[in-house]
Amino acid sequence: MPKIRLGLIGDNIRASRSPDLHRLAGVMTGLDVSYDLFIPPAMGMAFDTVLENCRRDGLVGVNITLPYKERVVSLVRIDDPAIVRIGSANTVRFTDRGARGFNTDYSGFVSAYRHAFGTAGPGRVALIGAGGVGRAIAFGLLALKADEIVLVDTDQVRAGALATTLSADGVARVRIAGIEALAQADGVVNATPLGMVGYPGSPVPEGMFPRDGWAFDAVYTPVTTPFRAQALAAGARFLSGWELFFFQGIDAFEIFTGYRPDDLPALRRALGDPGLRIAS
Repeated sequence: MPKIRLGLIGDNIRASRSPDLHRLAGVMTGLDVSYDLFIPPAMGMAFDTVLENCRRDGLVGVNITLPYKERVVSLVRIDDPAIVRIGSANTVRFTDRGARGFNTDYSGFVSAYRHAFGTAGPGRVALIGAGGVGRAIAFGLLALKADEIVLVDTDQVRAGALATTLSADGVARVRIAGIEALAQADGVVNATPLGMVGYPGSPVPEGMFPRDGWAFDAVYTPVTTPFRAQALAAGARFLSGWELFFFQGIDAFEIFTGYRPDDLPALRRALGDPGLRIAS
């Protein structure tokens, strides 16, 4: 059986569980999968060089994470118009016809939301962070038929560009506001790195979390972030970034290999689903 070599390129990824997910998914589908980490600063190489070396060295594909999800777009072929509009990619498949880009943050968020909240609509959502993962989640919120998306970002140019792109759909109201917009939000999304290992803190000032809504934290390492603590203290239904990690990873594995594990609950248990530990 030929070995399927995969990897992850990013700057702060030593704690990533992606290697475990893909290797276990390989075992469950009868494939010999390896998955390595590539950290450009630690390697003394530019991102573009690392990506090209992965292709040249025979990897089937790589996942892409901070801070390269937007940068990779110009280096790959993207066939899906929706992903072109998102403007970021987190999955690259190397083919005979060149490197192809995909965004499983988008599809993974929609799956994670539906898994947790069923058919309930997102309502009015304050989306904090308009970067790569924020853009993907914003389009996911459109697909979920959010009533309004309020973009909260210190980079007004970036937020404005995303607002213009989202508004072109005419599906939901889109506006830019400050953190005070949380007071009227039904849902709050943290799409910043704050809370991740190496990026301490929360984007929400203490005492400003709206009560009794829902919240999603894109961060999953660690699972118990300050944002999560604020959300639970405010009575919010909380969706962990681990869920996005899991569902985007399943979608990426299928793109890489053409296979999808049949028993997702068993894969979750094998990964040590932190939701099971927290609930116990």
